[in-house]
Amino acid sequence: MSTTKNSMCRMVDKTAALPAGLRSWVITRMFGRFVPFLGTAGLVFEQVSRELMVVSVKNRRKVQNHIQGLHAAAMALLAETATGFVVGMNVPDDKLMLLKSMKVSYFKRAQGDMRAVATLSPEQVGRMFSEDKGDVLVDVVVTDQSGESPIACEMVWAWVPKKRKEG
Repeated sequence: MSTTKNSMCRMVDKTAALPAGLRSWVITRMFGRFVPFLGTAGLVFEQVSRELMVVSVKNRRKVQNHIQGLHAAAMALLAETATGFVVGMNVPDDKLMLLKSMKVSYFKRAQGDMRAVATLSPEQVGRMFSEDKGDVLVDVVVTDQSGESPIACEMVWAWVPKKRKEG
């Protein structure tokens, strides 16, 4: 696997010396500048690396549905954010990443706060550096406060060159 780091990865590396709680807070604020809606929803980046992204959200009024649970769109946002940012940590700076497809299946009512854990394999990361364009199904597990998974998600992210070939 290439050791080349993109601008997002280099930015996260600058927080490495911070204590864990402060590091999470700083990274959450930095990523919120890329995608302002993350701050609106109150998403928190708990763990950040090129292979693992852990994002959580508290069950607060602004993200609740009519039965005081986490809104379906907030659950989907949680999974989309975790998968998107783990891909974002790896896609080279000369590539543009895009969500290609998103499937969310809802199985049961969520209990309390929620967490999404997205992972990439070394092979998936390697493809982002070796292939000019492609896509990847990012593994993500979303759990609620009880430890159960009230939803299952399939998130496919694509990458393409930032500049289109003229022809």
